[in-house]
Order: sequence, then C-alpha cells, then structure tokens
Amino acid sequence: MDHLFQDSPGEAFMQTRRTFLTVAAAGAGAALLGSPSRAAGGNPIKAIAFDVFTIFDASSLDDAVEAQFPGKGRAVAAVWKDKLFNYFFLRTIEKRYADGGQVASEALRYACTAKGLDPSPSAVKAMVDTFSHLKIWPDSTEALRRMHGAGLRLACLSNLTEAMLRSSSQGVGIAPLFEHYLSTDRVQAFKPDPRAYAMAESAFGLQRREVLFAATGGWDYTGSKAFGMETFWVNRSGSMPETLGIEPDGRGATLKELADYAIARTK
Repeated sequence: MDHLFQDSPGEAFMQTRRTFLTVAAAGAGAALLGSPSRAAGGNPIKAIAFDVFTIFDASSLDDAVEAQFPGKGRAVAAVWKDKLFNYFFLRTIEKRYADGGQVASEALRYACTAKGLDPSPSAVKAMVDTFSHLKIWPDSTEALRRMHGAGLRLACLSNLTEAMLRSSSQGVGIAPLFEHYLSTDRVQAFKPDPRAYAMAESAFGLQRREVLFAATGGWDYTGSKAFGMETFWVNRSGSMPETLGIEPDGRGATLKELADYAIARTK
C-alpha cells in the first residue's frame, strides 16, 4: 500500500506525503542522536504496537458510504481516504492538530463535495462513526491471541481517537488482548511524526528497540523504522515498497506471518 488504505493515492496526497516524510525523517534522526543503529535480531522483542489497519479492514468505509449513497460508495470512499491522510499530514506540518474524528469529517465533506453530493449532518456522523465499528480481518483474532499467549505485550498505535480504537476492539471481542490504546491525541502529532512512535516506548516502559511496530502503509514502516523501532510491514494489498532508502525488518501479507515473525523474535 502506498498509504494506509488500498486505493491509489492522488497527486496531492503524494506531494504532501513526500514533504511530511522528509520532515518526519529529519525529526526522527534528531531523536535518535546517541542511539546506535541496530540490525534486526540483535535483541528480543517484548511488545508490539499495531497500526490499526493491520487488524481492521478499511473497506468498512466503502460500505458506510454505500449505505448513504448507493452506487457511489467506492468512488467517494477513495477520495475520502486519500484526503484523510493528506489532512493528517498537513495538520501536523502546520502544527494545527485536530483529533481523528474531526479530520475524518473534514475529509469526508471534501470527498462528498468533489463527487457532487451534499450529505446531511446525520449522514456525515453515521459515516465517520464507522471508525468506531470497523470490520476485522479474518486472520486477526487468532494471530493476536497467539502473540498475546506468547507473552508479547500489545498496543494499538493510531491516528484515530482512543474511543474509536476501544470501540472497534470491543465490538469484535479483542479488547482484552491490548494493554494500551495509543492515540496521537496524546502527543498532538500524527504519524509518521516521531512523537507518535515514541508513545509506544513510553507506555510500555521499554526501549524502542524492544518494541516491534506493525505497519500497514509503506509511509508508516519508513516512519517507525526511521524512529528506531524494529518494523514488520503487513502488506495486505501487495503494494510496492517505498523508495526512500528504508526497508522493514520483516514483511508479509497477513497477521499470521507477523505472529510467526514476532514470536520467533522473543527469543
């Protein structure tokens, strides 16, 4: 995936992302001063921080739009997803943070207008509320239980709000598996800003090299890896890797493959 979701990103998104990744990488480099570089395998992994869409299926948003505008769900949702991350990145660069719910609403209104639609406030709320009731990928529950059972400490680390993360997890019965729900609301900076990834080492009380980050998007694995975390790319859509000179430590198409990798790295 070129970004968190499966649709091809627009040029505006790509330009904003390139700017943000440059700024974030510089910030991560500064944060890493004094920390030696490390190859994967040099230390045991004790915890995993998950991007939420390694666990949940973003096509939930397509379904939500389709319920409001039959026949237009996929087209509107594609613009919505693209603009959502454009706004996440812009708000962080501009230091004008707003929580994930507000940004999702702003991006959705843009998408609807772009497609000639005028949703009511209740329709906008219904669509944005989907982030609190996401569908889970079929392989996620068993894989999460395996990792938890192996003694790995688990957390969600996301641009979404804590309430959204908790609600989606509770809705599919996986909430007891997570020790933390780390929303970027805590640090007022969206991923891939290094402050976002730093939440994991702070919450777990571990060194960053002891925390594995599970990324959905290529931009997210570059951000977490630049920060100094071991990183596994859950590339469900078979997207091309980024060409920014940063590679994930591991990669696979499912959470089962992540579980195999992570459990092996506890030793």
